[in-house]
Amino acid sequence: QVEQAIDAAEKAAGEWAFSTPQQRFDALDHIATEIFAKAEVLGGLLSREEGKTLAEGKGEVMRAGQIFKFYAGEALRASGEIVSSVRPGIDVEITREPVGVVGFITPWNFPIAIPAWKIAPAVAYGNSIVIKPAELVPASVWRLFEIMSRAGLPDGVVNLVMGPGRVVGEDIAASPKVNAVSFTGSVKTGHHIRNVVAGRGGKVQLEMGGKNPLVVLDDADLDVAVNCALQGAFFSTGQRCTASSRLIVTAGIHDRFVERLVQQLQAITVGHALAETTQIGPVINEGQLKQNLDYVDIAVSEGGRLIFGGERLTLAHQGGYSAPALIVDTRNDMRINREEVFGPVASVIKVQDYDEALSAANDTEFGLSAGICTSSLKYARDFKRRSEAGMVMVNLPTAGV
Repeated sequence: QVEQAIDAAEKAAGEWAFSTPQQRFDALDHIATEIFAKAEVLGGLLSREEGKTLAEGKGEVMRAGQIFKFYAGEALRASGEIVSSVRPGIDVEITREPVGVVGFITPWNFPIAIPAWKIAPAVAYGNSIVIKPAELVPASVWRLFEIMSRAGLPDGVVNLVMGPGRVVGEDIAASPKVNAVSFTGSVKTGHHIRNVVAGRGGKVQLEMGGKNPLVVLDDADLDVAVNCALQGAFFSTGQRCTASSRLIVTAGIHDRFVERLVQQLQAITVGHALAETTQIGPVINEGQLKQNLDYVDIAVSEGGRLIFGGERLTLAHQGGYSAPALIVDTRNDMRINREEVFGPVASVIKVQDYDEALSAANDTEFGLSAGICTSSLKYARDFKRRSEAGMVMVNLPTAGV
């Protein structure tokens, strides 16, 4: 089936590459409009299969619709350049062309938004695609493809294949007919995909997680800082690669920040994803829950102090419910601050001043997202410049783009 899907994409690539901007706009705009119209149903489906709250599920669906709507517009704005040559009487024309067949391997934590992030631009610029979603979340992307099947796209432009990564993902990465591969997921798998795709001369793009710092300085607005930490570290059950898993707090505000954050955590409702009162839903599966709890134990064994949560919750509905965990008295060299947990687990690192905070924030092999809470324009500007992360937030949660 993977081979059939790749062959279909290859067959469609030539025709779609020469489709008009209006054709691409019409298809993408149709997809966006139908996503918006079915947001309630799609959001409920997403929450059922992934465990996000209903509000988060619908919000993610709306985001997917917005992405398709945006790239519908981009399809009409495809541009090139004509520049003068150094040789007299000759012009240089620069035209952007589709890559061809693009393979996507997507994770379980954003089962419709991440496929949308990858599919929409690829289709907008005239590529055909083959996508393999995570095994844990097949439903949302299946419904997305159902919508796309009514958008007027030629057969073979978009192709969905299901199955384990070691089989389906491996075949996509290894196929010489797949010109480029985009992957979002674990570091180990990403490194393997990079080697396979690059080894055969294909293009490859990877996004493999983070250990994102949120710096809180003495002059920060305490309410803003606590809200940034709460939203960034614990919402969406902490299952975001941009989550604020390291809270780096200067000494003058440390105790007040920790006390206020614990108060906010005490008021959080963990529960069934479809219950309206739920603020944090269940962990994706039993294996992830065990990993979360194991990392809490590891942090404590290394000298960290668990001051809130970190245990499995037994609720009316059976499921992998975890109380959000806050660990203090940690050092940046501990495993809890070096390795991605991917759950509602945050650690606090106490530092003396801004320079030490910046050094700790950059002392990681990851470089996805970072944030700072401060009322100082000087420190905000300096952190934006010197933070070694791709996305830098000021007085905002690190999660999100």
